[in-house]
Amino acid sequence: MTLAARLSAIDEQIADAARLAGRDAADITRIVVTKFHPASLVQELSALGVTDVGENRQQELTAKRAELADLPMRWHYIGQAQTNKASAIRRSADVVHSVDRDRLADALDRAAEGDDVLDVLVQINLTEDPGRGGVQPDGALALADRIANLPSLRLRGVMAVAPLDEAPASAFARLRSVADAVRAQHPDASWISAGMTADFAEAIVAGATHLRIGSAITGPRPVRG
Repeated sequence: MTLAARLSAIDEQIADAARLAGRDAADITRIVVTKFHPASLVQELSALGVTDVGENRQQELTAKRAELADLPMRWHYIGQAQTNKASAIRRSADVVHSVDRDRLADALDRAAEGDDVLDVLVQINLTEDPGRGGVQPDGALALADRIANLPSLRLRGVMAVAPLDEAPASAFARLRSVADAVRAQHPDASWISAGMTADFAEAIVAGATHLRIGSAITGPRPVRG
């Protein structure tokens, strides 16, 4: 199957899931995750009308953004972020989905250049494992408040990955509850970044506004040496 055919198939599935959930697919942003794929694939995606791509690693994000600086593309950083890479991430990302602690928010704010404003989301840890990325749900409001008070960051909403040992529907329902609480205090923070290839239908039911879909569109990731 070609890249165009895979993209079309996923978009049809998104439209079907949105219709079943009583939602308009036009309100849902499909982010194509291009981890480990070459910049040439991003060019192909752009030619097919894709406007949003995601990267998990700062080095890849930086390299691809620099190589493809002229593309009309919105670059989403969706991986775990180290504080010491905040400046490099900020220079290349239009949106950072994985802000999970005060120190990272502060570092991203300090890395601002001029009057630019960076869109960010609070990453929520939906597991009991403190080693997983994300703030615990009971800490989400405090972190959201912190971000909202940093002048160069724009709080957009929340992000999460469904746990492997829980039904996606119940996990995303909990995320929706956190999202609603954040939006009650910050009305403009309306984004919910949730859902990947295996669970985006459940995420759409729970109100996801941004889906992060990789190999179902891009094909298998190249083998890394």
